[in-house]
Amino acid sequence: MLLPLLAHHPEAIVPVLRNTPTWVWGLLAALMVLGLSQVRDRTASLARVSLMPLAMTVFSVSGTYTALAATLHQALALGAWLLTAALAFALVARGCADAQYDPSRRLYRLPGSTVPLLLMLGIFLTKYVVGVDLTMSPQLVQDAAYVTCIATLYGAFTGVFIGRASQLWRLPLRAARQREIRPV
Repeated sequence: MLLPLLAHHPEAIVPVLRNTPTWVWGLLAALMVLGLSQVRDRTASLARVSLMPLAMTVFSVSGTYTALAATLHQALALGAWLLTAALAFALVARGCADAQYDPSRRLYRLPGSTVPLLLMLGIFLTKYVVGVDLTMSPQLVQDAAYVTCIATLYGAFTGVFIGRASQLWRLPLRAARQREIRPV
């Protein structure tokens, strides 16, 4: 596995990085740009605030499927992914968004945050490490503990992304309810 290998043989990082396809670095750069754009205050439409969580969910699901499709522990992986995604969603979704919704312009005012950047990098690094692990040791997909750990990580990322998005999705509903309650 990559992390123990690098802990005991840090010189192994050079061959690992050298054998990484070039497109992976392009994807990392794109994710960094997208994540850094989330650090500053901005406005965004419903489509825009929905696109990234949905895209990251697809990235997470594809990472889980790509890594674990060949395992005998598919049911375990799916269960771990679903359970963790549901728990992370429940924990995050119950919070209140720091954003504001302007119903007249149909735009969100979003405060800057490093959380999306960190989540994107977390998914990327998980997918990268798993890819290297499975290239070096394909038999890891038959290790129930490894499969569960990977599925749990991907599920947590998905739950947090969708939970944060659900906080935003509730803002227009709250604004509509407030308009209905106000006397004319």
